[in-house]
Amino acid sequence: MEFRTKIPIKEAEPKIDYESKIFLIGSCFVENIGNKLDFYKLQNLQNPFGILFHPLAIAKFFRKLKEDAMYTEKDIFQHQERWHCFDAHSSLSNPDAEVLLNNLNSALKNAREFLQQSSHLVITLGTAWSYFHLESEQSVANCHKVPQKSFRKELQSIEEIERALNAILEDAHQINPDAEVIFTVSPVRHIKDGFIENQRSKAHLITAVHKVCEESKKTHYFPSYELMMDELRDYRFYTEDMLHPSQTAIYYIWKRFTETWFSEDSLSILNEVENIQKGLAHRPFNPNSEAHRKFLKNLNSKVSTLQKRYPHLQF
Repeated sequence: MEFRTKIPIKEAEPKIDYESKIFLIGSCFVENIGNKLDFYKLQNLQNPFGILFHPLAIAKFFRKLKEDAMYTEKDIFQHQERWHCFDAHSSLSNPDAEVLLNNLNSALKNAREFLQQSSHLVITLGTAWSYFHLESEQSVANCHKVPQKSFRKELQSIEEIERALNAILEDAHQINPDAEVIFTVSPVRHIKDGFIENQRSKAHLITAVHKVCEESKKTHYFPSYELMMDELRDYRFYTEDMLHPSQTAIYYIWKRFTETWFSEDSLSILNEVENIQKGLAHRPFNPNSEAHRKFLKNLNSKVSTLQKRYPHLQF
């Protein structure tokens, strides 16, 4: 007897392999999947501007990429002895304004170059709730602990999200017409917005994404949110905060993602890389023993064999 309902997911094309370059952007769930890509040594770029939770922030980022824009002093501000940009996460903020501008513009340049070569673009949407800076009337990616009275909070309508997603597709495909776009909705619950408000937000995102995917080419949907809500509907699959997926849940969603998107050859290489990574993490009781020397020789041989096929792999 089955004690859960398993979500059927059709295999997707074109497959991801070890020649693929994967650009990931969006909510904190990007980092969960991105960490797996790093561990398995797949070529990827994650969140150049840090975590971006909502579609308007992601759309603004891609508009900057398309326009080949540069940030200047007028785009940043000082608050609590640090310089910030409303378009980026606070992880990029810096006590030095010049350093912040250099980091923003370098991130844009690197992102544009990587996107031009990317085979797949993964966009994870976190929330439909957006904040607008009252003085500038611009949507912000992050409030940077500026007092709440400086912002207006809005739930973006399905139509507004659709327009933002279509703008992302248009700008991304103008830079790279061949990139396959994979949308997903983050399973992380934004309870600070409220329990009901979080569900309204996710519903808007899911409805808008599906409409865009139905009407657009080279666009796909992967059900991260549904896997968490339906297959893993138990608090044992959450971290202690009861909001974020646990490592077990992340691994399960990752496995379903690889089954959907990875070629058979790549799946076997994932196993090889995992074995090498475990070997590199091994701490021997006696590093000078003959057994350990043989172990290291065998491990180096596996690394060399893989690197002959894929010279970009670095362990």
